[in-house]
Amino acid sequence: MSSANNLETSAEGRAQWFATTHWSVVLTAGQGASPDAEAALEKLCRAYWYPLYAYIRRQGRSPHDAQDLTQEFFARLLEGNYLKSVQREKGKFRSFLLASLNHFLANERARDHAAKRGGGKALLSLDEHIGEDLFALESSTHDSPAQAFDRRWAITLLERAFAQVREEFATAGKKEVFDHLKNFLAEDTSAGDYAAVAHKLGMTAGAVTVAVHRLRHRYREATRAEVAHTVADIHEIDDEIRYLFTILAQ
Repeated sequence: MSSANNLETSAEGRAQWFATTHWSVVLTAGQGASPDAEAALEKLCRAYWYPLYAYIRRQGRSPHDAQDLTQEFFARLLEGNYLKSVQREKGKFRSFLLASLNHFLANERARDHAAKRGGGKALLSLDEHIGEDLFALESSTHDSPAQAFDRRWAITLLERAFAQVREEFATAGKKEVFDHLKNFLAEDTSAGDYAAVAHKLGMTAGAVTVAVHRLRHRYREATRAEVAHTVADIHEIDDEIRYLFTILAQ
């Protein structure tokens, strides 16, 4: 990892955070049925279906019903009036999605006409088995549904940041380096740990120390970028990060 150019976020890149926020995706979807709107909504579904699915499960719904309701919720977002009046001033994307979901659930009628839900078309394939495996691990907590939603939201953001950094290393031809260094994203490491990895990678311990520092910096940058995508104003980033890490620490 002698060159950081491929792995560091440039000032220009940071300036694009608010040009490509999830609010931009929402506003695109709110413009009505179009290929761009459908692609935008699919992006939202794939990024955030599980926090919403788990929230619905905690309302006492069955796995099948939760999956169906999650699909329908995103279909309503695209086809109904949920998005037409959305503005960035609405605040945090996390809060907007949860409030919209609660509104949807409160007004949801009988579910016995499955063919009519989402116009009979699934927006995307939700892996119910993965969802249930995750839910089984998390359902033993004493969190309220809203607390669990925020916790899973935070985890989702971190997972997306992690995946972004991993992809950057792979693109730079440094997948093996990433695989050996990723465990150092946690701060609890020692010089002995660095030396062991240095031997495997054919690097000096000092070079590994520098590489770990760069990796942690890039991961923090990627995390900030993910959070930036979910707030309406740049000044909200630090508050949102503090809140999400407080939730994770509980």
